[in-house]
Amino acid sequence: MTYQDIGQGYEMPDGRIIPITDEDLENLPLPTAKAIELVAFVPTASIDPLRIGRGYYLRPQGEVAARPYVLLRMALERQTKVGIAKFVLSGRERLGLLRVRGDAIVLHAMHWPDEIRDPSDVVPPPARVTDEEIDGAMALVDSMAIDSLEAGEFRDTYADALNEVIAAKQEHRELPEAPRRGEPGRLVDLMATLRESVAQAQASRGEDAEAKVHEIPEKKAAKKQPAKKATAKKASANRSRRA
Repeated sequence: MTYQDIGQGYEMPDGRIIPITDEDLENLPLPTAKAIELVAFVPTASIDPLRIGRGYYLRPQGEVAARPYVLLRMALERQTKVGIAKFVLSGRERLGLLRVRGDAIVLHAMHWPDEIRDPSDVVPPPARVTDEEIDGAMALVDSMAIDSLEAGEFRDTYADALNEVIAAKQEHRELPEAPRRGEPGRLVDLMATLRESVAQAQASRGEDAEAKVHEIPEKKAAKKQPAKKATAKKASANRSRRA
């Protein structure tokens, strides 16, 4: 049996399989089956990034569609809104998000609300943190803040490593060695890690490492005060009165 021999279908509650062909999917009675239908505009901040999927560049077909394309792009550029559209992808109607990138319009496939997992399943139990710990975490964020993701350290290191292996095989050289992995399962002091990360980030930028790193005060044990000997004092007082 080959891949072409595998069919597709819909299973009914009674176990029957209703066959569905590619022709059936291409001729679905959907207004969005052959075109993208623009349905609304919403504020950009109202879109949960978790719902945004893969993006596709849209290209107008012919000179007739070029003018509406440019008008829509310019309207989106001057608004803090994104377009919401409906379209068909892989035989299923989906929501899409329209935004501008450069001189092009990008269509992002969006997940339906029922496709997003409830985060309550992964939220940890309540934990108490101190103001000093929060200050340390905020200092780490400030020390690692950058203006964009276009920096040189953000690159596909997997592709670089694969290219090195391919080049070594082509030139019949010894393959590059894989870096050693760190020891798994080690417990770390979160606050010590935060302080170290802040210091390293600031040192790499030539900043004073002591400027923003908040030391966490250690809790000192209360000193035990010697018990007062009230009875002894009382006894001595009584003796003085008898004299």
